[in-house]
Formats: sequence, structure tokens, C-alpha cells
Amino acid sequence: METPAPLIQTDPSAAGSLEDALAEAIRDGFAWSAARQHADGYWVGRLQTNACMEAEWVLALHVLGLRDHPHVPGLVRALLRGQREDGSWAIYHGAPAGDINATVEAYAALRCSGMAASEPTLTRARGWIAQRGGLRHIRVFTRYWLALIGEWPWEKTPNIPPEVIRFPLWFPFSIYNFASWARATLMPIAVLSARRPVRPLPPESRLDELFPVGRGRFDYSLPKKIKPLTWEHFFMAADKVLHWAQRRRLVPGREAAVARVLEWIIKHQDADGAWGGIQPPWIYSLLALHGEGYPLGHPVVAKGLAALDDPRWSYEEDGARSVQASVSPVWDTVLTLLAMDDCDMREAHREAADRAVEWLLDNEVRYPGDWSHKVRGVAPGGWAFEYANQFYPDVDDTAVALIVLSHLRDEPKWRARGIRQAIDRAVGWVLAMQCSGGGWAAFDRDNDKPILTRIPFSDFGEALDPPSVDVTAHVLEALGALGYDRRHPAIARGLAFLRREQEEDGSWWGRWGVNYVYGTAAVLPALKAVGADMAAGFVGRAADWVTSRQNADGGWGETCGSYMDRALAGRGDSTASQTAWALMALLAAGRPADHGAVEAGLRFLTARQRAGSWDEPEYTGTGFPGYGLGRHIELQTGVAENLGQSIELSRGFMINYNLYRHYFPLMAMGRAQAYLRRLENRAVGEVK
Repeated sequence: METPAPLIQTDPSAAGSLEDALAEAIRDGFAWSAARQHADGYWVGRLQTNACMEAEWVLALHVLGLRDHPHVPGLVRALLRGQREDGSWAIYHGAPAGDINATVEAYAALRCSGMAASEPTLTRARGWIAQRGGLRHIRVFTRYWLALIGEWPWEKTPNIPPEVIRFPLWFPFSIYNFASWARATLMPIAVLSARRPVRPLPPESRLDELFPVGRGRFDYSLPKKIKPLTWEHFFMAADKVLHWAQRRRLVPGREAAVARVLEWIIKHQDADGAWGGIQPPWIYSLLALHGEGYPLGHPVVAKGLAALDDPRWSYEEDGARSVQASVSPVWDTVLTLLAMDDCDMREAHREAADRAVEWLLDNEVRYPGDWSHKVRGVAPGGWAFEYANQFYPDVDDTAVALIVLSHLRDEPKWRARGIRQAIDRAVGWVLAMQCSGGGWAAFDRDNDKPILTRIPFSDFGEALDPPSVDVTAHVLEALGALGYDRRHPAIARGLAFLRREQEEDGSWWGRWGVNYVYGTAAVLPALKAVGADMAAGFVGRAADWVTSRQNADGGWGETCGSYMDRALAGRGDSTASQTAWALMALLAAGRPADHGAVEAGLRFLTARQRAGSWDEPEYTGTGFPGYGLGRHIELQTGVAENLGQSIELSRGFMINYNLYRHYFPLMAMGRAQAYLRRLENRAVGEVK
């Protein structure tokens, strides 16, 4: 994939044709958006992940005594459609290999639904599982699911004692030192781990065929790390002690601890019935409450189950029901509004924009959530990612919301609506959330204790939420939009963090988007927004890296596999979203030498637009890279063996945000229009 030769146009009519193409693409794009705005004012796209979502709901409905739930057939159809030709299920579109965990969970769900082991679907899946070493290599969460249906001994799963809820904040293992998503998941699993509920599969649906050597001879232990004398060995020994004590009921205060955890779970239910705005705490909380005797008709349980029927959480397509791992209305809305501003289309769509801003202001988080355990004396403010997640506002959404609101803060209508106060609250909260190293994390401050990643529970992906380049960059861009510059102490510390995190080749790693293209595209506009020297050498190295990764078709792409193979950084089939990110990075750098690369990228976008939007099956969003530490790591020898994943990302969690393909290209084209106008004005000035 070589960089295309510069395509700088010397024919004025050709340049004009590009400007005309951009204008038409932008008009069509916002017509597409207008037709898809919800009545309440927000935008939201589907959030596609992997087969574990549907598989776990099939299993959960079985455990809840709802095997005949009307959604089961649709969930099964979704699973069948997602199976690969080799019999496996994968973590992301185009993955070079399937995932053992998703495949085992899908297999168990299909057997649970009544499918015979002799069916070709399961025969192929079983063969693939055997080729990958069998159940020996499944993660902790998959082991919990098999334990819940009687296919794995609870004593061979990591023990999470509910007594952890008593640990004080200063103690490393306090629940508030875990990432928000891990904390919300850990609490219900602690109840399940203490009670060990089992609803066995029917005899004809047992998974005996996955234990070819017999259950009695099967090795249930967790795979050993290649490094000896590590913390993992200590925690494995501690886990055995906990199981021994639990068997003998030598756990004083257990009932009080369980009661306290249940109280925490009930308090943390979201207004829409889910928990934490994501599937794991939602589904595990339902199972924990039901296991403790809460009937299905109990208001909390009934509300949680009803969320599965909510079209905002699950949807049916051609008879197949898919469940979203999370929902992104705030994120999608603020980014659509930002694209509208970039394209100077707010007036053309004034009613739609105003309804979206009203909805955004109505959904400001004014509750002191879990973050307030570490960040004291700060008024709540900001926005969450989802519809109704008051416990976990996030810095990233808040930063982009601030960019959007900064454009409106002087309008009398919005001043009367309290926009300035909302901005002030959000800025105060964001500044208070800055981590000690100068960067910003997504949900918490200084949530980065590596020892937490060594406990067996933490093998699912990421247990920490340390500061990241992309979130930090978005915060700096927001502060720049509000008039702050690099002289502000918080910005100075944030800039120092970004400089430390730059790769030798000039790029930046992306935590929440794939990957180096995303990270680099976040940083360069942020540098420009706070008045950094865009002619500096480190900026030039970043722009050089971006142009070096342009594909021959003019676009940019990067596979999720780059999280485990540095040679894949910035390499992959061209996508609309990643092309847009690369263009925004180059436009921020503003180098005349990049004009040809920019023009080629714009022509890629305009040529690929269909009916106002773009097709993009590739996954360009990141949930977890699967490193465990939640941050960038050196991909040296032995890392893949220790993590138990390669470029298939078995510990990772990748996302296809279905609106990334739409608003990011519009942003890039809008910024390009301004760029082309500046070039034209400069040329006119030179002629004069």
C-alpha cells in the first residue's frame, strides 16, 4: 500500500469540480442525517460487537427460567448468521481467525436452545474448538457462564468475595480502583461467586462432547503465564484459599457483605433498566438478583428484563435479534452536531440542530457518581455516553459536547437556557478529572494500579482506566475552543503527556479507536486548537507518518490487528471513517506539501458515498485492546503468549459504530472546504 503520487490540480476547473463534489456530498449527507434524527432530538447508530452478546442472553434466559422467551429464536438466528465458514465466531469483521471465547459461548447457547450436537453448524464449531486446544483456553467470563449452566465446576472459577465492597479507598483492591465497567461487573459476579447458582442444561443438551477426555480427567486450571514467580502465582494460591474457606463456611460476615453488594447493585440501576450502560453488569446483575430470590416480577428485575425489549438496546432484522453491548446516543449526537458546525450547515438545519442541543442540555449529568469517591468537592457536570447513565459520565463525551456548546454560548436563546452554567460545570468537572500524569482517562482519575490486572478475574480485557492520548487530546481541543491556550497549567500538563506518548515514527496510539490513525488524528487538531506550533518537528513527523500510510485508492485504513502487530499500524483496507481521521490530521497540520494527499483522500470519500452515506463493515471503534493494563504496551517477544491473544484479539473488544462512517467523513469534508477556501483566497491575494 504505497502513498499515491501528489495530485495537486493545476486546472482551475478540476479544482472547482472537487469543491462542487464536496458541496454535493455534504448536502446529501445532512439530508441523510435529518431523515434519521429521533423525535426527541438525538441521533444514535447501531453498535455492533460480537456473538457473545446474543449467546449470553440465550444462556441468561435459561438461567432465569425463561428458555421459552420469545426472543430466543431471534437470538439464535443472529448467532447462526455470524458463524464463519471455518465454524468459529470472531471478535471483529475481517479478523484473520476466530475467537475461542465467542465460539464456545455461541456453541453453548445453540446447544441450550435445543440444537443437537450432530448438526453441521455445531460439528464445524466443535472441530474448530478442538483445533484451538479446546476449553482449556477459555477466559474467566466464559468459565462463569459454563458454571451457571452446570458445565464447569464453580470451584474452578476465580473466586470474587463480596467482602471486597468493604475495602477502603486507600486499599489497592478497593472497587473504586477498578475501571468503571469492571467495577459494575465485579459486584454482581461477587454475589454469583459466593452463591454458586446452577441451572443445569437438560440432559440432551449437556456439553459432554466438549470434554473428549472426560470431565474427570479435564484440566480446569487457568493457563500458566510464561514468566515464573509473578503476582499471578500469588493470586492463584490466594484463590485456592478462598475456595477452601468458602467450602467450609469459614467466611464471617458473608451475609452482611452480600446484602451490601445487593444494595449497591440496586442503587446503580440505570433509568432505562440496564446497569453501567453496558451488557456485562446489566446481565450479571439480573442473574445475581434472581439468584438471591428476587422474583422476575420484582420492579428492579422486571425493569432490567424489559430493557431487552427496548428497541434502543436490541433490534430485529429479518428475524434475527441482535443485542447491543452499549448504546451511544450522546456520542453520536455531539459528533453529528460537530460535523454540522464543521460544514457550516447549522442554519440549513436549524430546527434539527436546536432540538439536538435541547436534548443534550436535558441530559446533562447532575448526580455525583462513582467518580466522586476519588474526586471530592467538585460539582457534578458533563455527559455520559448512553441514554441514562448518571453514575458514569465520561470525559470524552463531555469534551466533544463542550466543543459543540462553545459555538453557542453567546447566543441569547441558549444563554437563557443556561448553556454557560452547563459549560462551567462541565469544565470544572473535567479539570478536576485530570490524572496526576497530566492526561485524562475516560471515567475516573488515577485509576491505574497494575496489581489489579494480576488477579484472575481481570483476564477478560481491561480492568483499568488510565489516561489515554485520544481522550486527553479531545479535552485539550475542547479547552482550546473555549479560549484556553497552552499557558493554562492543565493544558501545559496535557501537552507534556501527549509529547511523552508519541511513538518514534511520529504517530500516537489510539485507546478508543482503531488505532494509530485514530490517536494521531485526535492529537493534531488538539495541538492546533490550543495554539501549539504546528511547524514544530514532532508535528511534521506525525503528518509524515499519516501520508506514508495512505493507500493507493486515496483512502486510509487500519486493521484491529494493529493492536497486536506493530507492522500493521496504519495498514488496512480503506474505510470512510479512518480516511476522515487521516484527513483531519493533515488539515490540522496545514502543510502545503500534503495538498495532494488531502485531495486524493477527499476524492476517495466523494466517490464512495452512496445515497448520502457510506458503507463500512470494518470495525474502527475500540472497547478493549485486550492488554489488561488499559494503556499502550510494548509488543515485545512473549507478550502474545502472556496475554493469550494474537491479532484475532481474544481478550479484546472491538466495535463497529454504525455512524462513524457518516459524521466523520462529513467533518473532514467540511474542514476541507474551509481549507480549499483559504488556498483560493491566498492565491487571489498573490495575484493582486
